[in-house]
Amino acid sequence: MIRTGEEYRESIRDGRDVWINGERVKDVTIHPQFKPAVDARARIYDMAHEKETQEAMSYLDPETGDRNCIANKLPHEKKDWWDKRNAATLVMEDVRGVITRVGDETIGEMWSLYDGQDVLNEVDPRFSENIRRHIDSAVRNDPFHISANTDPKGDRSKAPQDQDPDMLLHVVKETDNGIVVRGAKYETAAAYANQAFTKPTIANWGNDALSDYAVGFVVDLGSPGLKFISRSGFAGRAPAADYPLANRVDEVESLVVFDNVEIPWENVLFYQHTKAATYIRATLHRYSAFAFTQRVGHLADLMIGAALWNVKQSGLEAQQAVQEKLAELACWRESINAHLTASICMAEESPGGLMMPNQSLLYSGRVVALTQLPQMMHMARELCGGQICVTPDSAAFEDPETKPWLDKFYTINENWVADDRRKLLAFARDLLNSDYAGHRLTFQLFAQSAPFAQLGAVYRNFDFEGPLDLVRSAADLSDKVTGGAK
Repeated sequence: MIRTGEEYRESIRDGRDVWINGERVKDVTIHPQFKPAVDARARIYDMAHEKETQEAMSYLDPETGDRNCIANKLPHEKKDWWDKRNAATLVMEDVRGVITRVGDETIGEMWSLYDGQDVLNEVDPRFSENIRRHIDSAVRNDPFHISANTDPKGDRSKAPQDQDPDMLLHVVKETDNGIVVRGAKYETAAAYANQAFTKPTIANWGNDALSDYAVGFVVDLGSPGLKFISRSGFAGRAPAADYPLANRVDEVESLVVFDNVEIPWENVLFYQHTKAATYIRATLHRYSAFAFTQRVGHLADLMIGAALWNVKQSGLEAQQAVQEKLAELACWRESINAHLTASICMAEESPGGLMMPNQSLLYSGRVVALTQLPQMMHMARELCGGQICVTPDSAAFEDPETKPWLDKFYTINENWVADDRRKLLAFARDLLNSDYAGHRLTFQLFAQSAPFAQLGAVYRNFDFEGPLDLVRSAADLSDKVTGGAK
């Protein structure tokens, strides 16, 4: 059944080894740099219980009568995707920002495993039951489930076995109980999540059919031997009045060290076979790309709102040049919206019988969203103006000696007094121009796979036969004409 926020908090008070800023963390639920993200995730749990949002955030299981989380529900029809999209929107509106690694975006990777059972069975039939059981557990037990992809990698010109073997996560031995793994993974939210689907990065296996690096499993993040070495968080560095997003929705990444961690056999999902690992990597974002792309759409709304309020309060919204930039932001936002909407409307049955967003439209939408993101952020900066990088902090607006001057120069009229002007500029600065903003932009390269992989996904899923057949007919080519294209 759905958990409460407090039940979630209690579940991660398990004595795990967490460090941040050179400090050993006793309780991640109350540490100032983890607490905002923990509170945001707890809030999602509580929204599934509250009268106003319960129907949107959860559903009744027809078999058990229990109320389960919408995000974890296997998608069997288009309505399931509309429901998931609506629930994610409610969460973003409630937290007043964008949070990415909260579970709904990574549970889809497990559904890709579900789709791949036939392929995995051909390679190694030992683990199919584990896949089905873990998906059922995610639906019924409502864990905070995340994903682990990226290793430190080391020297990428070398095969994993030709350098320090721990640069890529690998199996060091088998036991009666399971496998023992060593290495490390970078994971967002790992220090305060319950479990992670851990799988190989894109590795240099050569022609090897078997590799100790080709392994995928679900790890309990409270397991002995795990070490969480976290990056410095943004929360608490500066007052929330000056950096509202950094203090409210920063999600902390960790280098998760697997120091001879035993993974029980029942948690192993595939092992040794490079064919299985390659297949999983190729289909990994079949579902999760939807949640990631939706986040960029919400970020677009925040950028448009911040820019438009800025030009409204300064009286520039009637200028054609300003309207053209706002229109470009709107076109980008609506392109994201259109791809997401169309991917649901033209959804297709997956190999496992699930309802899968139209793959060509979904992956193309992700590319549109992310390739234009840096340009759109800079356009929003232009519309907000240079004051987002030069405005004094909130303390200066409150100090008796400087407040009269700042009230004078930041008050525009009776509708836009200095305090509201300061709040808007602080929000825009944190959204577009702060350390947090820069981190979020770079994070897309980590969270959604590299641009070449995104374009590769489009190439693999676009129907090239249609254009080929069209030109064959239009140019009156013979049926003998063939080529190397798909």
